[in-house]
Amino acid sequence: MDASDAQSEMINVPAGRVTLSDRRTQRTWSVELAPYRIAAYPVTQARYAEVTGGWPSDTQGDQLPVEGVSWSDAVRFCNARSALEGLVPAYRFHADGDGIDRDASADGYRLPTEAEWEHACRAGTTDARYGRLDEIAWHRGNSQERMHEVGGKQPNPWGLYDTLGNVWEWCWDLYDAEVYGTYRVLRGGGWFDEHWSCRASVRRRSHPTFRIDDVGFRIARSVTT
Repeated sequence: MDASDAQSEMINVPAGRVTLSDRRTQRTWSVELAPYRIAAYPVTQARYAEVTGGWPSDTQGDQLPVEGVSWSDAVRFCNARSALEGLVPAYRFHADGDGIDRDASADGYRLPTEAEWEHACRAGTTDARYGRLDEIAWHRGNSQERMHEVGGKQPNPWGLYDTLGNVWEWCWDLYDAEVYGTYRVLRGGGWFDEHWSCRASVRRRSHPTFRIDDVGFRIARSVTT
């Protein structure tokens, strides 16, 4: 598999209902989801460079997940790739540069919502993970404390790779606007995380300008009529 093949593969995800939870607040809530498409792999460094011309990652390799990218960087990548493929960009930037709106009718690339992310990660399973951790994820116990090329572990039942481990993934959603303002949701755990962080339900948060070497993203698209 080369990087371009990895990034051309989008998985059709069926409609469904997912129940999310937050350990900090002990809150649970359910979300109904329409069908959508999501990338089988996190965005690779080769594809990020192809679309943006940039190589932000500290550890470089064509098929390694891109990291060192902020939420804002990920949103701009989505719009740039949409433009390259003649699709309607999913995001509109405010004139003041501080705000971003999503066009729900657009057919372009976008970040998954966290409900979409968890629904796709679980792939119809109900346990904390869709398989034995060492077989499906790069985490602190088996990664040699470094990233690995995408697709090196077993996929989930719907054909998604690396949803757990390797790099955390940005989602579209605000984490908790009343408490954390503009902080956005991260999901999935990373190569330096202990096993308890690599679970389908775990939520993490960070500022949309935050960049670090264990955070990347994968892309999604709405199913439009």
